[in-house]
Amino acid sequence: MRHTSRFHPVLPGVALAALLAATLPGVNARQAGVSIDKDDIGGVVTSAKGPEAGVWVIAETRDLPTNFIKIAVTDDQGRYVVPDLPAASYSIWVRGYGLVDSPKVTGVPGKALNLTAVVAPDAKAAAEYYPANYWLALLEPPPASDFPGTGRDGNGLPEALRTQGAWIGHMKQTGSCVQCHQLGTKATREFHPAQPKFATHLEAWDYRVQTGQSGAFMNNTFGPIGRDRSLAVFADWTQRIANGELPEAPPRPQGVERNVVVSQWEVGDPKVFVHDEITTDRRNPTLNGYGPVYAVQELSGDYLIVLDPVKYTTRKVHLAPADPTSRPAWAQDMPQPSNFWGNEVIWEPRVVPHNPWIDAKGRVWITARGGCRMYDPKDDSVTRVEGCPGTHHVQIDDNEVLWFDQAGAAYFDIKKWEQTGDGKAAGGTIPFVLDTNANGKLDEPPVAANEPIDPARDKAIRSGGYDVIPNPVDGSVWISVTSVPGSLVRVDPKTRLAEVYEPPYMNPAAKIEGYLPHGIDVDRKTGLIWTGLNSGHLASFDRRKCKVTNGPTATGQHCPEGWTLYRTPGPQFKGVKESGNADGHYLNWNDWYNISGFGDDTPFVMGTNSDSIIALDRAQNRFVVMRVPYPMGFFPRGMDGRIDDPNAGWKGRGLWSTQAAQATWHQEGGTAQRPKIVQFQIRPNPLAK
Repeated sequence: MRHTSRFHPVLPGVALAALLAATLPGVNARQAGVSIDKDDIGGVVTSAKGPEAGVWVIAETRDLPTNFIKIAVTDDQGRYVVPDLPAASYSIWVRGYGLVDSPKVTGVPGKALNLTAVVAPDAKAAAEYYPANYWLALLEPPPASDFPGTGRDGNGLPEALRTQGAWIGHMKQTGSCVQCHQLGTKATREFHPAQPKFATHLEAWDYRVQTGQSGAFMNNTFGPIGRDRSLAVFADWTQRIANGELPEAPPRPQGVERNVVVSQWEVGDPKVFVHDEITTDRRNPTLNGYGPVYAVQELSGDYLIVLDPVKYTTRKVHLAPADPTSRPAWAQDMPQPSNFWGNEVIWEPRVVPHNPWIDAKGRVWITARGGCRMYDPKDDSVTRVEGCPGTHHVQIDDNEVLWFDQAGAAYFDIKKWEQTGDGKAAGGTIPFVLDTNANGKLDEPPVAANEPIDPARDKAIRSGGYDVIPNPVDGSVWISVTSVPGSLVRVDPKTRLAEVYEPPYMNPAAKIEGYLPHGIDVDRKTGLIWTGLNSGHLASFDRRKCKVTNGPTATGQHCPEGWTLYRTPGPQFKGVKESGNADGHYLNWNDWYNISGFGDDTPFVMGTNSDSIIALDRAQNRFVVMRVPYPMGFFPRGMDGRIDDPNAGWKGRGLWSTQAAQATWHQEGGTAQRPKIVQFQIRPNPLAK
C-alpha cells in the first residue's frame, strides 16, 4: 500500500473531544481513542497550548542485555502509541520542535500514560533540538564572485576551486568534514570546555582541527579549500552563533512521517564507531528473518558485531589481520590532545573492516585490509579469502559475483571460488577504458590517463571509485567517483569498456547544477541509476536518454539530458543562491521489494547531516523525512531492508541503519554515548499497534 504525507482534515468536534480527553481530570487514554496492548505504552501529549501534533515520544530502558530505545510520533490530536515493547521499566519523555524536553517519567508496557509537553521559553531554547544541518546552514561560504580562487597570495582560495560549489563539495564530503561526523552539532558549533581558551574564534579553530587522533587528517583536509581562508569562514560561523544568531526552525513530522517507529539497540563502547550494517541478502529480503544484524567497527576495532534484535543481545567476532606484525592504522601521534580523550590512543585497528554483505547462503562478506573476510554463521567461523579484493564497498549481482569499487571494477566470483578453491583465479579488476574511437571493442594499448585524447585510440581514465552497484537489467556495473564535479562510471563486463557521466556542472546546456556523487544504486526493474549528490540532491541518471555514449566527445559532460535532480529538504548555506544544501548525503539505497510500504524501487538517500533517512515518493513528488530525534547526531552512512515475516504486515518489515559517526562523542550525551543499530518501521497510522 502506498502512503502519502498529505494532511487529512480533522473535524472541529473531533479535535475538541481530543482536547477535552487530554486535559480534563478522569478522562483516560482509551476515551481519547488510544487503544494499547500489554506490550504497548500509549496516551495523549498536551502542552499549555493544547494537543501537540508531530512530536516524538521517547521510551528508553537500561533493563535489557543491551540498552534499548523506541520512539513514536504523535498524531494530529496529540495521541501516541509506542508499540511492541519488551518487558522493562522505561524512562519516557516528549521531544519536539518548538519544545524543550519534558521531565522524564517512568512507564511500563500495558499502562496508558498521558504526557505533558513543555513549550520552549524562547527561540534559543527551541533551537537546541534542531538537526545539525539547520545550524550548519548559518555558515557563509566564500561568495561565488571569489571563484575561481586566486591562490595563497590572492584571495586565499586554491586556483583549482573553480566554483563556490567546489568549495562546498570539498568541505562537506570529499574526504573532509561531513565525511566523518556531523557538522553543526553542539559539539562542533561550540568549543569544548577542555580546549584551551583563545582570544579569537580563528585561533580556536586553528587549534581545534589539530586535536585527537584525527587531528592530522582534519588539518590536512583544509588544504584543498584554502586553510587560512576557510578557517576564517568557520570562525565567522561560530562567532555569529556565540553572538546569538539562530537557524530557522525545521518542520515537525507530517503525514506519513508520523507513522514512523524508530528502534535503537546500543552496541560497542564509547571509543568505537560502527560503520555499516547488513541484515539480509538484498535479492532475497526474507533471508535471515528475525535473525542477527551484522555490523563492522572500522577504524576503531577489528570486529564484526552480531546483534540479536529479538533477544536484545550483542557480541563481537574477532577479525584477524593478514599480517599480525603490521602497524595499526591510526595509531599515530596527534598534533594536539583530544578534547574528549586527552592523549589516549583509542583506535588501533589492523583489519579496518568497512562494509559487510550477505550472500545467498547467509554468509557475511566483509571488505577489509589484506583481502575480504567471510563469516559463516553456521559454524561461527571467519575465513580470509585469497584473491577477494579488500576494497571499500561491495555489492553482489544475480550471478553470485561480488563487485567492489576502486580504480576500476574489481570482482570476485563466489561460484568459481567454491568450485575450484582458487581465490586468485576467481577475482580480478576491469580497468576504466573509454571507447574513444567508438568501434565497440577494447583496443590495446589505450592512451594513458595522463595523456591527451587521441580520437583513433581508446583512452584510459584515472578514477578512484567510492561506491558500486551492478545493474540487473543489462549486466553493467556502475561506480561512483567522489570529486568535484564527480562522476558515474559504467563498465560493461562483456566488452570491458567504460563510459563516464558527470552530473551537470558548469554546463550551459543544463538547467540546474549538481556535483559530488557519493552513494549509488539502481532501479531493479528499469535500470535507472540513482545517486546522492552533495550539492543537496537525490539524482537519477537515465543512460537511455543519452544521444552520445562513446567517442571522443564522451568525456563526462556530454549527457546532461540523462540527469534528473531532486533537491532534498532542508536549508541552503547562508548567501548561496545556486546548489548548496547544508545536508550531507553519504550513501543511498533503493527499496527493490517495497519493504518500506512506499512502493517497489522507492529511492532513499541518507540525511547524514540532518538526523534522518529520506525517501522520495515519486508518485506524490515529495520527500518523506524519517528522523531520529534522540540521541541528536544520528549519522547514517548506509542502510538496507529486511522482511522478517511477509504475512505480518508492517510489523514484519524494517529498514536498518547505524549511528555511524566516526566521533561518537560528538552526539548528544558526549563520551557516554555509544554506537547504535537503528530500525525504522512505517505503520499504517500513528496509533497502529
